[in-house]
Amino acid sequence: MEAFSDGVLAIVITIMVLKLNAPKSLSLAGLKEVFPTFLAYVLSYLYVGIYWANHHHLLHMIDYVSGKLLWKNLLWLFWMTLIPLGTEWMGLYPNESLPCVLYGSILFLCAISYHVVQKEVIVMKGKCSKLSLNIGEDVKGKVSIVFYGLAIGFGFVVPVVSYLIYIGIALLWIVPDKRLEKSVDGYGKDV
Repeated sequence: MEAFSDGVLAIVITIMVLKLNAPKSLSLAGLKEVFPTFLAYVLSYLYVGIYWANHHHLLHMIDYVSGKLLWKNLLWLFWMTLIPLGTEWMGLYPNESLPCVLYGSILFLCAISYHVVQKEVIVMKGKCSKLSLNIGEDVKGKVSIVFYGLAIGFGFVVPVVSYLIYIGIALLWIVPDKRLEKSVDGYGKDV
């Protein structure tokens, strides 16, 4: 499951970078034209990287993969594969509401489905496992989901506020989840 997920995320990043176009002219105006798309790419690359790192740590908590976990992981990957679509549209129309809202909706659904994957791993490990105790109520994850919802709402009226929220959430998660690192030794066994 981890190798498949890694492959899908690598393809997501590849699709995003293939959507980047060089400026059509050798001028600052040409650079200015492609700059929003580049910024959208950087933000999305950061998001995919954050999810990849935390997913990697999460999967090192388990000794086997259940059918439930496979399907829940596939749901999360489905939403992740839509990031390039949202990224491209947002980069092409940075001041418009619908691309901003679509991007936020994709991030919102990625966060919810990742939370579902995480919950399944906790169920597999047990409520009294070190993982469960370290994750706790997952306030950071739940707050992120709430802020994605707020960003979607702002996207309809003031897209720039949504972008600031998307950046803020990414900054919140930029360091791999220490709660997961505290739960695993070098071999992926519960400590």
